[in-house]
Parts: sequence; C-alpha cells; structure tokens
Amino acid sequence: MAGKKYKLLLINPVNKRRKGLMRSKESIYPPLALGIIAALTPGNWDVEIHDENFEPFEYKEADFIGFTSLTATINRCYEIASMYRENGVKTVIGGIHASMLPEEAIQYVDAVVVGEAEYAWKQVIYDFEHRQLKKIYKADLPSMVDSPSPRIELYHPGYAFGSMQTTRGCPMRCEFCSVHTFNGSKYRLRPVDQSVADFTKISHDRIYIVDDNFVGYSQKARDHAVAFFKGVAASGVKKQWAGSASMNIAQDEEVLEWAARSGCKLVFLGVESELVDQLQQARKDVNLKIGVDHYQQVYEKIHSYGISVVGAFILGLDNDTPETILNRTEYMIESDIDIMQAAVLTPLPGTELFKRLETEGRLLYHNYPEDWERYNYAEVVFQPLKMSVKEYKNAVHESWSRLYDIKTLKRKFLQTLKLTKDPIAAAWAFNSNLHLYNFCFENERPFMAVHDAFPQLADYEVI
Repeated sequence: MAGKKYKLLLINPVNKRRKGLMRSKESIYPPLALGIIAALTPGNWDVEIHDENFEPFEYKEADFIGFTSLTATINRCYEIASMYRENGVKTVIGGIHASMLPEEAIQYVDAVVVGEAEYAWKQVIYDFEHRQLKKIYKADLPSMVDSPSPRIELYHPGYAFGSMQTTRGCPMRCEFCSVHTFNGSKYRLRPVDQSVADFTKISHDRIYIVDDNFVGYSQKARDHAVAFFKGVAASGVKKQWAGSASMNIAQDEEVLEWAARSGCKLVFLGVESELVDQLQQARKDVNLKIGVDHYQQVYEKIHSYGISVVGAFILGLDNDTPETILNRTEYMIESDIDIMQAAVLTPLPGTELFKRLETEGRLLYHNYPEDWERYNYAEVVFQPLKMSVKEYKNAVHESWSRLYDIKTLKRKFLQTLKLTKDPIAAAWAFNSNLHLYNFCFENERPFMAVHDAFPQLADYEVI
C-alpha cells in the first residue's frame, strides 16, 4: 500500500503471423501509449517496457502486467497474459482493440481500460494496490493539458525514429476508420509549449508526429499547428519530422512554410482512391471537397516547400475490380506521389465498415480472437463485391509487384529529388518505399541504402 514498492511491466506485442515491416527498425517508432502510461504511474512503482519489435518476450517477474494492442497484435497479448494469469499475476489491457471489444478482452485479462488512459490509470493503480481491481474502466476523453510527457528513456534504444503527439481526435467519419470512435470527433490540442518541449527533448534526429491530422479542419487547430511549428523553429533544434494531414493542407501556404522551416520532410495523405464514387462510399468527404481533378495541384504545392508526399491508397473498395486496382496502381506510379502505400481494405472492429460487412455476411473469418491476426492490412478478410477472393488477392499482389519494382523506386527517387529539391526528403521517400515493399512481401528484398542505389549521389548529404 502506501510506500510499498511494486514492479509494472508494460508489453508492446507484435503480430507473429506477419513480421515483414517489423524486421526493419527504420520503419517503426516507439510505443507512445506505453511511455505515457509509465509517466502516469506513481513513484513507488518500478516501470519497464518490453518491446517485441526488438526481441521476443520471455517471462519476467512483475507485480502487474500492462498491454496496449492493435487488432492484429491482440492474440499475442492474450497469449502472454495467459502466462501470468496461470501464476496469479494481474494483467490489464488498453488500446483501440480492447476498447472496441472489452467483452472479448476481459476473458483473457483481469482488467480492461476502455478509451484513453489519462483519467483512468490513477484509479487502476489505486485499485490494484488496494486489491480491488475492477474488470472494466471507462475513461473519459481527457484534455491534452493533462497528458504527461512520455517517459522516453524507457523505450528500446534501437528505434530510428522518435514519436510524439500534438493533437487527438477527428471530426471526419470515414467508414473504414475507428479514430473518431476511440479518440472522439472533437480536436483536442496539446499546449504548444508542452509539444515543443516534447519535440526538443527527443534524442532522435527523426521524429514521427503520430497525430491523425496535425493541422485539423478548424481555424483553432490550424493556428495551433502553426504556433507549434514556429516554436520548434525558434528552439534552434534541427530535426527532421513526418506526420499525417489531410489534402486541405495544400490550401494553406503559411502552414506549409512553417512546417518546412521546422523540419518537415514528409506528409502522409489519406488519398484512398482516385475515383469519386469510391470516395463517396468511404465517406472521404475532405477529398471530395478538394476534388480528384485537383490532386496533382496538392502534390505540387507540398513539393514546392521541399516536403515529400506519402499517398495512402486502399485496394478493394466495393466498386473495385482487378482492372480498377491496376488502374489505381498505374495512377500511383505515374503521379507525383513519392511514397506509394497500397493497403488491403481491412474492416477493423469499431468501424462502420466492419459492422456493414458483418451484417452483409461478407467476412471470411469468424474464429475470434484467433483470426484477428489476419487483420493486418495485407490479407484479404472479406468477400469483395465485383471479383472473387482469388482475383482480389492476385490483383493486390500484381499491384505491389508493380509499385515496388526497383526500377520504379529509383525513378520515383529521382523524381522526388527534382520536385522537392531536397535530397533528405527524397532519400526518406526512397527508404519508405523499400520498407513498404518489405511489409508487402515479408522482407524478400534486402534493405538498400540510397548511396548503394545511387553511387553518383555520394556527395549529397542524405540519410
């Protein structure tokens, strides 16, 4: 109780079925949620984070075991939790999957935190210390003023990126996304001074800002982003960073200017599709507002500030056929997109897409929780409308083969170098495409540094 010392072990699991992306430490970043949980834990607790991105978990002694998990890694959480429950050690899980399906999760752990942890964790720890742990803790959406800086010293030192967050929430209601369900539909903004402090204290030279959209859709959110960028620039800290935004970022040159001046080298855009009917079906309203005919101007505007573009596309939307998938592939190759991400449509629990496909009887796998490991953005888990499952799989494989052909990637690199006039942004884009190849094909191609692919660029100061 008061003054007694405890050991908390926090575990970041991996999907044992697909490890392609995880084999390259260049493509992942530290588990921010676990760093925040560690910071929320009182001083009479010794906290350790075990990260399976670097080494498989082996049983360790601890008083309390905590997990965070995506759908694709939930089985690994349950597997490790069973080791501890057999020995009478209490376990708790949070994260988006457990929050969407707490009734499932509680069958495998002693407690489930539904929602964001800031307002719930203090009670969880108090109840554990007083031997009155509840099964379900429902957390309100906290103000980000109350979210502490993560204990980054507990992360594995092998990460190539640092990670941080400046906002949470999203007012959009895309059918395939559960962010608005988990983080709420209202933007919550971390105070600018706290965000700048988080950025500057990260030891890595490269940082991924994990916000779903660091600019947002309101004037307040936009002004917050600009203030953060100006704060980073004024700090004098020279780091490169990447983050996610919507297509509307190209409409605000002040945002782009200060993002670039603060070190932005890459912006992730959820393009999803170049077809209007598919955007309508997916409820991707912001892209419809921009207009598919204006996508190219978006890429051009971002490039003009020396920033490369990740174009994230979905393969397998309801109107897709093998022909439209390969047409989308050619669009990605021929467009001015720098990093080409083409994911299999994946109906995650908590999304309207999952509910619809379940109602329509189109989900292929129903042996939960075992089948959750298939929900990894690389496997087909539902029956498409306009093609067979085999045709869908073949089209996806053909798409990936074309996208990540080494000749295509070299051409993309040179194109990015020309468009951004920034060798660092171009190198980051080239490496990102290689990591996406490794995810799609389970690391069949050895990693290739930019200087290996382009020895004539040895004099450039690139990653």
